[in-house]
Amino acid sequence: MMGELGSMFTDPLMQRALVAALLVGVSAPVVGTYLVQRRLALLGDGIGHVALTGVALGWLVGAGLGLVPNDVLAIPGAVVAAVVGSVLIEVVRRRGRTSGDLALAIMFYGGIAGGVLIIGIAGGSSGNLMAYLFGSISTVTSTDLILTVVLCALILLVGVGLRPALFSVSHDEEFAISSGLPVWALNMAVAVLAALTVTVAMRVVGLLLVSALMIVPVAIGQLVTHSFRRTMAVGSVVGVVVCVVGLSITYWYPVSPGALIVVLAIAVYAVVAGFHPLLTRRRPARDPHPDIPDDVEVEVAATTTSTEGVCER
Repeated sequence: MMGELGSMFTDPLMQRALVAALLVGVSAPVVGTYLVQRRLALLGDGIGHVALTGVALGWLVGAGLGLVPNDVLAIPGAVVAAVVGSVLIEVVRRRGRTSGDLALAIMFYGGIAGGVLIIGIAGGSSGNLMAYLFGSISTVTSTDLILTVVLCALILLVGVGLRPALFSVSHDEEFAISSGLPVWALNMAVAVLAALTVTVAMRVVGLLLVSALMIVPVAIGQLVTHSFRRTMAVGSVVGVVVCVVGLSITYWYPVSPGALIVVLAIAVYAVVAGFHPLLTRRRPARDPHPDIPDDVEVEVAATTTSTEGVCER
């Protein structure tokens, strides 16, 4: 067993895959925490579908330039398309007459249709998109890993570094406006971070499952803590665990890494949700205002003082 573990960690392919899974597991729940707070849990799905069009555009450009392999520009194309799509979704949501869910639905269908259409024009087929739809972490190259490291570093730098401001905008936008925060820029920052996260996680879990990796670990964090910061931390820990464990299992069993990672995350959520009522029942009720005397105690004290005064009289 130890020899097999050693061979897994010394395999260059698994080394790149594990680093990519680790980075995605840390960064995806960070952005997912803001999306859950803003009630935009499905935004990752919309951006993922738009990114599929970017993958096909990158394939088309690569084929036109005679690059080998043809999909060498697939990830850069997905990054550009996802960022543009996220900005458009935010613009439509804030200024357009179309509601947010309708804008996401349009992005869903347009992204899938555009990707299939363009990949056919590029000389490929819809089968070439399967690795991007459901993930293909075994194809992670050194160039992909470098790009993943850079994007994850940017996501963590902005997502954690600007957490107070981003939380304020996500929690109460009107309060953020009255506080003088650049709400428009911060909303755009969240949208762009979501786009970068989708493209980063594309190789690990695929465009169709990336939203689950952004949202499910955050849902687990909300079950075990009520703090925004702790929810983000728990979500990142869960994301790392399910990504690394799921990828490690696929080293011995030929199953889809992306699907297994999402199933593990959902299984952890089911277990935590099952034990959550028991933990809540045993947890003593907390005083929301520990520095202020309870009304009952004040009333009892006042009654006792009044009674003593009557007796003295």
